[in-house]
Amino acid sequence: MEDVPPRHVQQPAAERGTHRPHLDARVTAELAAVLSGARRRALRDGDRQIDTAHLLHTLLESDPEVRAVFDGPQVARLLGYLVQRAIGYGMRWQTTVEDSGAVPMLKEPDGWSPAAATALGAAYGHAAGRGDACARGLDLLAAMVADPESRAVEVLGRAGVGVRALTERIAAAGAVPSSR
Repeated sequence: MEDVPPRHVQQPAAERGTHRPHLDARVTAELAAVLSGARRRALRDGDRQIDTAHLLHTLLESDPEVRAVFDGPQVARLLGYLVQRAIGYGMRWQTTVEDSGAVPMLKEPDGWSPAAATALGAAYGHAAGRGDACARGLDLLAAMVADPESRAVEVLGRAGVGVRALTERIAAAGAVPSSR
């Protein structure tokens, strides 16, 4: 029996659309699982693209190093807010692309939002600055909070998390150089 190639090959979300196809090539296994989880979350939520709020939600759920830079009650408030978003509170986001305006909904996310793609690229830069080959969760968190227009920063603000203090805790954890 001859092997027949598949008629349709499903591409990972990061490879579809016009956004950088190499985004998940240089991450730790743990961060790769976060990226995959964020994609599943966007699909489940019916969102057009994987955005920084999907990434933040998945980071908080699965990365103990990320949770450690937050105060305990902050993690609970953040997860509560993000769950509300996932079950409908954030429906206004479902028909928009982060930083790109309104677009029609699709059945599958077609890639990373521009802000998420930029954050992933910056996370690689943070890792390289430390001399590491792979980015980790704190690198991604640091990059997301550096963009004041990201949905992750909006979520942090709504949950009462001070971005400046969080940035200092991330730097103290060694993810990025201190701004002092």
